[in-house]
Amino acid sequence: MDLISVVIPYYNHRDMLMRSLRSLAAQHYGSIEVILVDDGSDVPLVEDVAEISELFTWRDIQDHTNTQVTFLAKENGGAPSARNMGLDHAQGEYVIFWDADVDADRDFLKKLHNVLLIHPEASYAYSSFSFGDKKMPGQKFDAKALRENNFIHSTSLIRMADAMRWDESLKRFQDWDLWLAMLAEGKKGIFIPKFLFTVVPRETGMSEWLPSFAYKSPWKYLPWWRGKVGAYERGKQVVMEKHGLVGV
Repeated sequence: MDLISVVIPYYNHRDMLMRSLRSLAAQHYGSIEVILVDDGSDVPLVEDVAEISELFTWRDIQDHTNTQVTFLAKENGGAPSARNMGLDHAQGEYVIFWDADVDADRDFLKKLHNVLLIHPEASYAYSSFSFGDKKMPGQKFDAKALRENNFIHSTSLIRMADAMRWDESLKRFQDWDLWLAMLAEGKKGIFIPKFLFTVVPRETGMSEWLPSFAYKSPWKYLPWWRGKVGAYERGKQVVMEKHGLVGV
């Protein structure tokens, strides 16, 4: 069975991480290695090594697997740098950047892997997901649509041979930048039209999600949305300029 490297960047939010790890330990796909990268958390992840290791020891006993868990630590530098560190240590035929706020269906990895076996022309597989109680539907891979807006979450399964490093200079739209960089090299994705995981809302990060109308006039000028919408638009502009999409 192909080995999947599961790279998990982590910064604080311990309870959320443990929930995410429990869903990873419950995966029906047997051959995984777990690479946890502590990005300078206030309470170092190393203090939880025993508890985390026990989660996967129990998985191995139940499923007759041998899960390798690697703990890495670095100074705080953001999720892209943590993902790159994990990628440098990954040994699998596939890699997935599993965010610490992800709670996945038990067949998540199995379904992503199976669709890549069926579609050797695809470099990665992705699905729809939920953000809390809100459905976030994806769409069939379309290069033109991807150049206009991102519809692929960072937690997608990538063939290691096609994996690329993350741009550590970006503060926003890091996943969109990755998919655009892969697209520029002719690497495409395959979509599974199912909601296979949930992103658990938190105080920072994706919980800053706003309804779509908030990005349009006159709503985007409201004082309680103006700052977030402005940061969103500036971040998008940076990525569009990087990939030559301004004015296209």
